[in-house]
Amino acid sequence: MKKFLSLALALALGVSLTACGGTATQPSQEPSSDPSQAVPSENTENVEVIVFAAASMEATLTEIADLYKEVAPNVTLTFTFDSSGTLKTQIEEGAPCDIFISAAQKQMNQLDSADTTGTNEGLDFVYSDTRIDLVENKVVLAVPDDNPKDIQSFQDLATDKLSLLCLGNDDVPVGAYSLQILDTLGIDIAGLEADGKVTYASNVSEVANQVKEGAVDCGIIYATDAYTYELNVVDQATADMCDQVIYPAAVMKSGTPEAKDAAQAFLDYLHTDADAVAVLEGVGFTVLG
Repeated sequence: MKKFLSLALALALGVSLTACGGTATQPSQEPSSDPSQAVPSENTENVEVIVFAAASMEATLTEIADLYKEVAPNVTLTFTFDSSGTLKTQIEEGAPCDIFISAAQKQMNQLDSADTTGTNEGLDFVYSDTRIDLVENKVVLAVPDDNPKDIQSFQDLATDKLSLLCLGNDDVPVGAYSLQILDTLGIDIAGLEADGKVTYASNVSEVANQVKEGAVDCGIIYATDAYTYELNVVDQATADMCDQVIYPAAVMKSGTPEAKDAAQAFLDYLHTDADAVAVLEGVGFTVLG
C-alpha cells in the first residue's frame, strides 16, 4: 500500500512539474496591439509597375515615387516620360505598360474601346473601369529670364516683336493646344512658318528647355513646366482659347497580370494620398480624380 501511494505521488509530482515547464516555455499566441511591432509579411512579392506618363509629369511623379517607397517598399516604379502621342504609339506597338497618363483625352481615347467620342482606333488597351481624369493643367506663354523681345501676350506673336517661337509638334498635346490658341486669336501659323518664326519640339520638356536656354523668344508650354523650369510666364490661355487641359489615367491591358493590382494601388495613391496631392498641386496641377 505504501508502495502504491509513493508511486502515485511521484507520478502526480511529475505531471505537475511538466505542466509548469510547458507553460513557461510556450510563446504567447496573442497578436500584438502595437503597430510598430508588426513584421512585414515574408510572402509580399516584389513587383514592377511600368508607368508611361506625359513629359510634363516627370518632376512630380519622380518626387512622388520617392514617397511611395515608404508606402509600398515591394513596388518598383519604372517610368517612361515622353509626349502622349509617342507613348500611345509605343503601347500600340506592344511596349509593356501598366499605367498610362496622357496629357490629353485624345491619346487615351484612341486606346480605349469604351470611348464614345468616335476617337477610338479600334484598339482595346485600357481597363476602362479604372480610367479617371487625374489632373488639370493650364497652357501658358513663357519667355527667357531677360525677355529680350519684351513679349507680353499671345497677341504679340503676330507682331514684329517675335523672331522665333517654339511649339510642340501637332501630335503632342501641348502642340495641339497651341494651334488652337493661335487659331482662336487669328494668328496665321502658316505665315509664321513661312517667315521662319517657328521651331518645333517633340515634347513639352524640349519646348521649356529651349525657352530656358534663351534659344527662342518664347514658347507655349504648361503652367507646371513653367514652374519646374523656373520660367517667366507672361500670359495664360483662357477657357475660350483652347480645350480644357485634362490628364486621363488608367491601368492598361498591355501590362503584366501580376502587376495589375499594384498598378491600381499606385493610381489610387496619386489622387487620394495627401502627400501625393500636395506634390501635384504644389507645381500647379489641379487634382481631379
